[in-house]
Amino acid sequence: MPAQPEVWLRGPVPGISPLLQPVAHSLLQAREELQTALVGFPAELLAARPAGVASVGFHLRHLAGVLDRMHTYARAQPLSEAQLAYLAAEETGPASPQTLSELLEQFSQRVEALLELLRVTPEAVLPESRAVGRASLPSTVVGLLVHAAEHTTRHLGQVLVTARLVQAAFPAG
Repeated sequence: MPAQPEVWLRGPVPGISPLLQPVAHSLLQAREELQTALVGFPAELLAARPAGVASVGFHLRHLAGVLDRMHTYARAQPLSEAQLAYLAAEETGPASPQTLSELLEQFSQRVEALLELLRVTPEAVLPESRAVGRASLPSTVVGLLVHAAEHTTRHLGQVLVTARLVQAAFPAG
């Protein structure tokens, strides 16, 4: 079976404004690439940090957390206590271990939530101001949504490289 073209070459995502299609395409592409690239990735290597770089587990938690936070800021809401606790635990992980499938599912759910936000966001609100973080740094709705996509693709690249390095350094067996 021939490989599908990249998501952006498959046509528009139903229900999403043409102005927000690149955001949707980026998120969907990242989800597909993560799911494909991490098939068979050993759970015991989720915390491995070759040369001190961030672990695959961190990147997966961070990807989900960033999408959740951008979703909240785009709706002009402050982060909840649960979101702040999640942010604080991204580096080391939650108290209970998470499996690769749980981390991928968590990211997938955040992608779906952001896609739904894209569907219900009128183009007229895209330039509206939004405050980010405790310092209330200035952004806009479109700025937050684009950041969600570009930040996701940046960390996707880091996950892909780190996963290959870790698996090369610690071959199965």
